[in-house]
Amino acid sequence: MNQLQSNVVEFTVSELSFALKRTVEENFEHVRVRGEISGFKGVAGSGHCYFTLKDEGACLDAVIWRTTVQRLRFKPQEGLEMVATGRLTTFPNRSRYQIVIDHLEPAGAGALMALLEERRKKLLAEGLFDAARKQPIPYLPRVIGVITSPTGAVIRDILHRLRHRFPRHVLLWPVKVQGEGAAEEIAAAMRGFNAIAAGGSVPRPDLLIVARGGGSIEDLWAFNEEIVVRAVAASRIPVIAAIGHETDWTLVDHAADLRAPTPTGAAEMAVPVRAELMAAMRELASRHELSHRRLMEGLRRDYAALTRALPTLEDLVALRRQKLDDVGGRLGRSLGGEVGKKRAGYEAVGTRLSPFLLDRGLSHRRERLALASARLTQANAARLRDWRRGYRQLSARHDIAAVDRIVASWRQRFEQTARLMHSYSYEGVLDRGFALVVGPSGEAVRSAAQVSTGDPLSIRVAKGEIGAIVSGAGMPKSRRSLPRKRVDPNQGTLI
Repeated sequence: MNQLQSNVVEFTVSELSFALKRTVEENFEHVRVRGEISGFKGVAGSGHCYFTLKDEGACLDAVIWRTTVQRLRFKPQEGLEMVATGRLTTFPNRSRYQIVIDHLEPAGAGALMALLEERRKKLLAEGLFDAARKQPIPYLPRVIGVITSPTGAVIRDILHRLRHRFPRHVLLWPVKVQGEGAAEEIAAAMRGFNAIAAGGSVPRPDLLIVARGGGSIEDLWAFNEEIVVRAVAASRIPVIAAIGHETDWTLVDHAADLRAPTPTGAAEMAVPVRAELMAAMRELASRHELSHRRLMEGLRRDYAALTRALPTLEDLVALRRQKLDDVGGRLGRSLGGEVGKKRAGYEAVGTRLSPFLLDRGLSHRRERLALASARLTQANAARLRDWRRGYRQLSARHDIAAVDRIVASWRQRFEQTARLMHSYSYEGVLDRGFALVVGPSGEAVRSAAQVSTGDPLSIRVAKGEIGAIVSGAGMPKSRRSLPRKRVDPNQGTLI
């Protein structure tokens, strides 16, 4: 038994593992495996994808390298039944075999429809299909941008229909409409048209048409990719989607501002029929002219009727002209009499306001003020003598404290009387902030009309006298319009 065992070839673990790896890879270099994706947690930080393909009886580890992930049309998704194409290999560190996937596609139309429905619900929840965000289609765009294949019948149908209905300037952005890289080209074209600046060398389109002919769901799948749907939804230029035939629907149809059943239908929606538009314009012009003619005829009839009913110009102004003549005659007479009365009144007042009378009145009041001041001084002196005499008599009869109280009372009464006398005096008036303005002739200035520009003035205040020169003279505007108040010659003044 020991001899038999010694004849068996001995392998290390690594040698056996790599021998199995070579055997598996040589015999299963290209395989197609159908199964449900399980354990998919998204793309790893390295960019690779790891998951399991399973059916009801077994499971198989799967890996997609980063370079392959970037070019896959259908990305792996948890729970989706897919057909994977690749090669089998082993992972010696774990003693497990796995498939390295080069191509991945849904397992039949049912799987594609399930993927499409799930993606539709996701984008619908994000609001990409909301009617509120759809833009109105311009009635007659100047420039139309078309995103489609440059070699197919689609672009020829669109150009033919536009030329037949209403020729417009068309910009074509050629793209692949199916196969690897088609979705990226369509999304880039959508972003490129939106990036064109207004007023540049390349005209900015007013409307975009994204279109392709009919085909299977696999052929139209590029228009279901998220990158394309999001580019259409984000477009600031209105978009008409014309994908496939009338019965074909893609997610781009939901995101576009308007869906056309065919590419030809998109051209019909983009522009009106020029002949019909011109006919409508001619009809509107004819109706407008007829309406204008009828309006003018009606206005002429109304004007004629109003003219017959209205009185003539002579009749309208005759009575007012007669009243004007009557009032004009009476006004002249009234004005003459009124002016005479006013002049007599002004002359009477002027005689009382002569400089001589004013100066005499001022001198008379000064004399009265001086006399009253002297009398008041004499009276105060006599009263003071009486108080002193009474004080000496009281001092002989009463004690000192009572005398002091009486003296304090008399002193308070004396000071009050002195202050009252001062407030009525000439100096007291000046102490309250008033000033006496004396003109060149030595008379008090009571009116601005008494002085002229350049006259010297003397302004007497409580403490001192101020010299001044008149820079402007005349009555203020607010007072010139008021009637002059008559002054009683017997009424006193402040001075």
